[in-house]
Amino acid sequence: MRLFDTMSREVKDLKPSDGKTFRFYCCGPTVYGPAHIGNFRTFVLQDVFRRTLELSGMPAFHVRNLTDVDDKTIRDARAAGKTLKKFTDFWRDRFHEDCALLNNLEPHLEPSAVEHIPHQIAMIEELMEKGHAYRSDDGSVYYKVSSFKGYGRLSRLDQRELRAGASGAVSEDEYEKDSVSDFALWKARRAEDGENYWSSPWGEGRPGWHLECSAMCREYLGDSFDLHSGGVDLVFPHHENEIAQSEACTGHTMADHWFHLTHLLVDGGKMSKSAGNFYTLTELSEAGFSAAELRYVLISAHYRQPLNFVAKDKEGEETFPALAGAGQALQKLAKFSHALAQQGQVEVSTGFDDLKKVAELGSFAPAFDGLLDDLNTPEALGQVFTAMKGIKPAELSAEDARREFLGLSVIMAALGLQLPVVEDEAEVDAPAKIVEMAQARWQAKQDKDWGEADRLRDELAAAGWEIKDTKEGFELCPKS
Repeated sequence: MRLFDTMSREVKDLKPSDGKTFRFYCCGPTVYGPAHIGNFRTFVLQDVFRRTLELSGMPAFHVRNLTDVDDKTIRDARAAGKTLKKFTDFWRDRFHEDCALLNNLEPHLEPSAVEHIPHQIAMIEELMEKGHAYRSDDGSVYYKVSSFKGYGRLSRLDQRELRAGASGAVSEDEYEKDSVSDFALWKARRAEDGENYWSSPWGEGRPGWHLECSAMCREYLGDSFDLHSGGVDLVFPHHENEIAQSEACTGHTMADHWFHLTHLLVDGGKMSKSAGNFYTLTELSEAGFSAAELRYVLISAHYRQPLNFVAKDKEGEETFPALAGAGQALQKLAKFSHALAQQGQVEVSTGFDDLKKVAELGSFAPAFDGLLDDLNTPEALGQVFTAMKGIKPAELSAEDARREFLGLSVIMAALGLQLPVVEDEAEVDAPAKIVEMAQARWQAKQDKDWGEADRLRDELAAAGWEIKDTKEGFELCPKS
């Protein structure tokens, strides 16, 4: 598999550094409210990446963290009159429910920041011993950015650009520090923190946000691992700061590959509550759309290109045309898959682990090639529909129909698309003679022998059977 690397600005081959398992880390949610569909574009495409990796035959180890202590979680927990744990557990569970509805695979490991405060304290002590961090008068500890020569190489910033106002995130820590570019590793306890503080060698307080990921990456993936991922908004300062912390501690390259995903726009603008274009999965469900339809929309554009989610028409009414189109596409896919399964008399399991064993993808191989080439999801979808145009399920042998069915199933599994159930129109199987007559009529149509086709249709009707032509072939059902 090949994927664009933010550090080198090149599309590079992916391979596990240990020769066995591809180990990667994804920055997870901050659990202080419902995740919106912009957040889920990142999580869904990361899920497609993992699925493609595993279906290509490469074992994976996926770690995704939970941020359950930071300024926002503490602020909103106190405003809600709840303990930090009770508050963040609620939103963690809500996030998991939405992930399940969107058919995201669970990460192999999901550590939380609060559970790893001792690891973060130990890392701060190591950074201080090596001269990369210092304690301020109020008990906070800061990372000394000037001590790390490689700072800025991921985001292409240098020391001259790290000035006040260069980024809203640079000045996020309203504490005493030596330089505006330095960032907090440990935040001294303040009155507004309430009971949300921990003991440390520097006094009571809590860890800085950037440090949390570095400590958890190191604990579960080691000093160096294969890939780190997150939204493009995390390139600076979060991932830049992670690199500085981790590499100053270990002396090793933190991650061999950096995988960033571009923003979701709504009606051409940035998603925000103030703009009134902040949508959650629950809100779209209440509007009558399924999680599968949202997933289809979220993967319909390349991960390195912004996706414009059109929600309103010219009059400002919420219409969600992309979701409606996704529903139609899923129905078409479902009917086609159903026709292949019927023709192939499929009796094989199509669970995710079973599909890893499928060796040939038939006509759908080009779709999987699209995913292997920089996770090109729109190319994969386009190749699926192109392949469907050249296949008539009713004309395939059972063996060929099974092969095509499994090929399509692998692509749907890689994309994580759950197809709607297609109900059989007839509960009664047609007798063999009726099926033979219907197949003869179909062949007559292909030969443009319209008279013979009409005659056979009339005979079928006289026998109590109705034949319906479809793009894929024909369907038989008893006359009502």
